[in-house]
Amino acid sequence: MESLLRFLDRIAGGRHADYTISPESREDPRTRRAFVVITWLLVAEMVLGVSAVVIAAVLQATGTNVQWAVWMRSAVVLGMTITLFYFAWRAQKGYYWAYSRLRLFAKIFPVVTLVIAAIPGLYPLWMVTEQILFSLILIGVADYLDSDHMRAAFPKPAKRGPGSTEKTVTAGL
Repeated sequence: MESLLRFLDRIAGGRHADYTISPESREDPRTRRAFVVITWLLVAEMVLGVSAVVIAAVLQATGTNVQWAVWMRSAVVLGMTITLFYFAWRAQKGYYWAYSRLRLFAKIFPVVTLVIAAIPGLYPLWMVTEQILFSLILIGVADYLDSDHMRAAFPKPAKRGPGSTEKTVTAGL
């Protein structure tokens, strides 16, 4: 199982897949507390995503035509949320790349979601509401990740020089 995770890490993390923060930074109570809150926010995202699928299924079962865009959006939200859980889990393990991806996507997804929600007639009102809530929750995740403490706990990796063979680098506060 670990070899599969390392393979996924290599794909998602690229050249910084092996870079981890120091154990002191990872075990700091403020870091741990931030990840507890982030995990609960992502659980709320998952509940929201599953609720959207259930609402669409109930509407379809009761004879209301549910647009293809609603089904696609629901599937995409669930897929994104699973990906965010993976990033959060690996970031909790100290991987800088995972923190970086989680932070980036927590900033980008709300913008994209709100822009799409603003397209008139694309989604029913309940789906627009779901998208707004989804965005607000992710903004909360981004806020925790952008705190001074978290940015200090997850410093950017130093650039590797030509011929560098060092694989695992640790950084601390």
